Amino acid sequence: MFSLLAEFCGFLAGIVYCSFFEWTLHRYVMHRPVGKFAYPFRAHAVVHHQTFRADDSYHLQQASDKKTVPMAWWNAPLLIVLHAPVAFFVGWLIGQPITIGLLSAMAAYYATYEYIHWCMHVPRSRNIERSGIFFRLNGHHLLHHRYMGKNFNVVMPLADAVLGTLILRSQVSFVQVTGPSVPNVQPCLD
Repeated sequence: MFSLLAEFCGFLAGIVYCSFFEWTLHRYVMHRPVGKFAYPFRAHAVVHHQTFRADDSYHLQQASDKKTVPMAWWNAPLLIVLHAPVAFFVGWLIGQPITIGLLSAMAAYYATYEYIHWCMHVPRSRNIERSGIFFRLNGHHLLHHRYMGKNFNVVMPLADAVLGTLILRSQVSFVQVTGPSVPNVQPCLD
């Protein structure tokens, strides 16, 4: 019983950790070059954000641009290598079941990121696209494409809320993409 509870606690802690890791990676590696290591910046901030903006181009326009939606195939193994020491160190300190929960959360978070990010930019009326959570996350991400210095999280905007980069609506009107899974993020008219 303790083992299952420890795995569950590790999973929950891993989800929180991943929100902050996603935020940090997105803000400090994908939106600015890190010394001579500029690949993530070019692939994301330059190519992805120029291809997918907050207007109608938020959704895929040309099939050739599909390759700019997901991260490169080698990102998953690289992120596992980066995270594994953290998970194993925590497991060494607290107990091995924690490690299983942490690594499971990290894998689930990455897979969720890739899938919902794909669904946001390449909508196809999938079941997930009809959910309220996806609807809200899609609006959150749409605002990131309008304001690149805000809303860095895709999966769980906890770090955005805690670190002061969360915005829920645009402050100015703009021509935004529309669709059944895209909320109106225009300013509130009170």
